[in-house]
Amino acid sequence: MRKLFTLLTAGLFVMLGATAAEQLDIRKITNGAYSAQGVGGMRSMNDGEHYMMIGDGGTCLVRYAFKTGEVVDTLFSVNNTRGCDFKRFDGYIMSPAEDRILIQTKTNYIYRRSFTAEYYIYDVKNRKMVPLSNGGPQQVPSFSPDGKMIAFVRDNNIHLVKLMFNNSESQVTTDGKFNEILNGIPDWVYEEEFTMNKCYEFSADSKMIAYVKSIESHVPSFSFTMFRGMAPSYENNALYPGAYTYKYPLPGVDNSKVSVHTFDIKSMVTRKIDLQIDEEDYIPRIHFTSDPEKLAIVTLNRHQNCMDIYMANPRSTVCKLVLREESPTYINEATYQDIRFYPDNFILQSQRNNYNHLYLYNLNGQLVRQLTDGEYEVTNFYGWNEKTGDLYYQSNEPSPLRRAIYHINKKGKKTRLTPETGTSDATFSKNLQNFVHTHSDIHTPPVITIENVKGKVHKTLVDNKALAEKLNQPGMPSKEFFQFTTSNGDVLNGWMVKPAENSESRTQNSKLPVIMYQYSGPGSQEVLDSWRTGFYGGTLWEAFLAQQGFIVVCVDGRGTGGRGAEFKNCTYLRLGLLEAEDQVETAKYLATLPYVDKNRIGIWGWSFGGYNTLMSMSSGEPVFKAGIAVAPPTYWKYYDSVYTERFMRTPQENGENYEKTSPINRAANLNGSLLLMHGMADDNVHVRNSMEYAEALVQADKQFDMFYYTNRNHSIYGGNTRYHIFTKMLNFWNDKLK
Repeated sequence: MRKLFTLLTAGLFVMLGATAAEQLDIRKITNGAYSAQGVGGMRSMNDGEHYMMIGDGGTCLVRYAFKTGEVVDTLFSVNNTRGCDFKRFDGYIMSPAEDRILIQTKTNYIYRRSFTAEYYIYDVKNRKMVPLSNGGPQQVPSFSPDGKMIAFVRDNNIHLVKLMFNNSESQVTTDGKFNEILNGIPDWVYEEEFTMNKCYEFSADSKMIAYVKSIESHVPSFSFTMFRGMAPSYENNALYPGAYTYKYPLPGVDNSKVSVHTFDIKSMVTRKIDLQIDEEDYIPRIHFTSDPEKLAIVTLNRHQNCMDIYMANPRSTVCKLVLREESPTYINEATYQDIRFYPDNFILQSQRNNYNHLYLYNLNGQLVRQLTDGEYEVTNFYGWNEKTGDLYYQSNEPSPLRRAIYHINKKGKKTRLTPETGTSDATFSKNLQNFVHTHSDIHTPPVITIENVKGKVHKTLVDNKALAEKLNQPGMPSKEFFQFTTSNGDVLNGWMVKPAENSESRTQNSKLPVIMYQYSGPGSQEVLDSWRTGFYGGTLWEAFLAQQGFIVVCVDGRGTGGRGAEFKNCTYLRLGLLEAEDQVETAKYLATLPYVDKNRIGIWGWSFGGYNTLMSMSSGEPVFKAGIAVAPPTYWKYYDSVYTERFMRTPQENGENYEKTSPINRAANLNGSLLLMHGMADDNVHVRNSMEYAEALVQADKQFDMFYYTNRNHSIYGGNTRYHIFTKMLNFWNDKLK
């Protein structure tokens, strides 16, 4: 669930400031009027010298040169394509030989990562397109390595289109059924917690398809009410509300039963891989290696503290265990989510020595060598050249608050490619010789350049100069990082946004109210020297509140990321207890500052941040005058099995701490005014969490405010919704803290 919050802010670059005469505006904040320029959808082409990008509002796909950043030609345009009857498109998938493109249209999202769409096959040479299928929208289409076939999923079944046979379509599986059996796509909890929307692959020789089958018919269902509503609106519920029902496994109950199968395309024979695992185990990834006789299958035990990698023969179905990774707590998610396979090797990320680093193995599972080492975290792995030994990655070696890009050659010499202070992200070309560099810091919006690995800047794509100039205007709120030491001796990192020195609130008041914002979920990080900092990025919402006379503070407590496994995993089996303690410690520290009114400190958060708001306000120490909890979990028995058991194990094993970590059981201890908000169609953190918590408050004779948003999911948006919810927050803070 550390990803719950990322959906709310991902890819949104926003402007912090305004001139002295201009005040930030909630409507402009929530509708993106302050957004900075960026680039999106960039993908390297095979030669490593060119990249593609969707242009002109989704009407064309343009090829650029890495060395110049200039347009070379247009690969696809809705305006000059035969058979094209739409005005814009949503995405694309390039064939291995780059001679065909799958054009994505009419995208309809199901959950966070899953969606259906109507795809078209576009021939680059003759500029002609035809539908991928006439049988209805498709999911997760994929070209075969030889480019002669396309597989996709429809209605939980895998289909195969053979391009050399007049796009003839056939079914690979036939037993798929909603809420019962899924082929090639994950169930809800796999999608959410294993960050995937596709679980099938072609073999390297294009002769076989391997896929995961999930049987979820026995998994208990969850339903929530859907109304007619307006944004979104469902006309079929105009007179009578309807119900959406889907499979949602809770901690300690049955999960889907998963298995791996292979399909021989020529003989049309399906085989079940002889994988000797417990029926409770997970299969978060499968990968065909470059050897078509080696299918890598990654498994996790239900406790998620043991990961195995098997090499399976797709025809004999025989499996061989080649690697086992174990942890005294839980396996780091990057360990199984980002394994990279090469012809003779694979690279694995591991926190086995406290910090996340890269390890090189051969395909037999023998450790060749550790590639990175030190008291820092590898935060992104970009690629490795098997022939030259060149390695490229991102790490927080400069500081837990910062990120830089590094290169290590075959002799082990390390070179920092991005000397800038702050946060650097990269998108590399396929030959690993060029990269798109996005740099920002807490004060500076993104600057996006094209560079080569030798340090030459080819071109600046985006400089956001106009935004940067506005940041230097007088009267802007100030931003600063700080540290403090808790009574337990833990050093915590934080940032603070204050009203400008010459603002009315600073000149007329010696002590100001404080709003604490946090997320606090396992492995998350909100205290970063990056433009992404803050709820909307650029501390935009926080700057607005500062202009209203509030100080806004964010502190990453124990359990958050960037500081090694020991700091992150200390919350294991007691999720929420230490996190709440650290927010209380933060409030106590702030109360000692000469410019803070200790009697006017509030706290808020969304998702896990909302949960920790409730835990902190009911800690037994009356340090918070008010708080806002948006879409909070309130009882870990109510949240999904994969996420919850990763950190808490099952209620049967850890029942006492399930009770201790529930705000419901702390309702009588709630101190301060509370605003509770939730989306009624939240498929992730169900609205029952807030409903049951509200009932506990009622029975404890605790007054509070609550508001629910019809048909809204975990992100609570649509139409005027975001403006409404943030206006409600502002009114609450003004009422309770001023």
